[in-house]
Amino acid sequence: MSELTRDTPGAEAPDMLAWTCPAPLRDRPRVVMGHGGGGTLSAELVEQIFAPAFGSTALSVTTDSATVELGGARLAFSTDSFVVRPLFFPGGSIGDLAVNGTVNDLAMSGARAAYLSCGFILEEGVETDVVTRVANALGAAARAAGVRVVTGDTKVVEAGHGDGVYINTSGIGLIPPGVDLRPQRVVPGDVVIVSGPVGVHGVAIMSVREGLEFGVEIESDCAPLGGLVEAMLAVTPDLHALRDPTRGGLAASLNEIAAASGTGIVVQERAVPVPAPVANACAVLGLDPMYVANEGKLVAFVPRAQADGVLAAMRAHPLGAEAAVIGEVVGEHPGMVVARTGLGGTRVVDMPLGEQLPRIC
Repeated sequence: MSELTRDTPGAEAPDMLAWTCPAPLRDRPRVVMGHGGGGTLSAELVEQIFAPAFGSTALSVTTDSATVELGGARLAFSTDSFVVRPLFFPGGSIGDLAVNGTVNDLAMSGARAAYLSCGFILEEGVETDVVTRVANALGAAARAAGVRVVTGDTKVVEAGHGDGVYINTSGIGLIPPGVDLRPQRVVPGDVVIVSGPVGVHGVAIMSVREGLEFGVEIESDCAPLGGLVEAMLAVTPDLHALRDPTRGGLAASLNEIAAASGTGIVVQERAVPVPAPVANACAVLGLDPMYVANEGKLVAFVPRAQADGVLAAMRAHPLGAEAAVIGEVVGEHPGMVVARTGLGGTRVVDMPLGEQLPRIC
């Protein structure tokens, strides 16, 4: 098969301006979906726009919630917005996510969530029965998590300017004395533990959104992690860092920790627990389970001397029964995450640019 080149008689030079790239470019004049995916684009949005505008160094700290002092007490404070589609999915709903997402962000600072605020943004025309179902689910999730919804707000936008129901929740919780969970405490030698199988939530959302069938119904892992974290801290308050791998999945969380701590992370790929239905779905969809979102899992960075005790405590808790050691922190290749494959090779697990599965929370 012959090729036309610029030197071929009668051939026209390619129009370079007409070429397109399927991936979002880093220098974008407009917001793209990838800016909300929890990856590199999200980080750039915060670093280049929000942090300079707010003049706050807190936004530069890559933690799931802020730690503040008030009246001599250390509090964790977090906020999150939920725009998932569909509103109801196997294993949960936007109401469950709105509670558990914020409760879990607080738990990653070691705090037990105490109070939540709740803001509903409703689209004109949404059925009141749908709003009732979402509100009931949110209330039930709050009671299950042991947290009280104490204030809120409601707004209505014109039809076509929303997606039925959006929710924002903010939460506060008290951090116990002696607990100091942050990426900067991670050091070479730390053991990396994940609390259970990864990729479940993202695949559950995709299956119902796109009407895909994978032989078995995959349910979201949406759950409050406060009790699991308390069980871990009971073994030792000297955990170094916790992260719930939501948007961007396990890969994004590991990369954020590596970058913030200036260390390298080595993951044993076969040690990462991936349920067979999730692995099969990802193979069909061309996804990497390490980049798929979770809503009821955490990844812990634990001093090696305490790792066995923490792992045993996790496995004794219902939400950590399948916890597994997946890797370690090293001094080599700082800021980089690599995976040792089953064939003995090594691959770089890079920070995702955007999100493989948009609108998962």
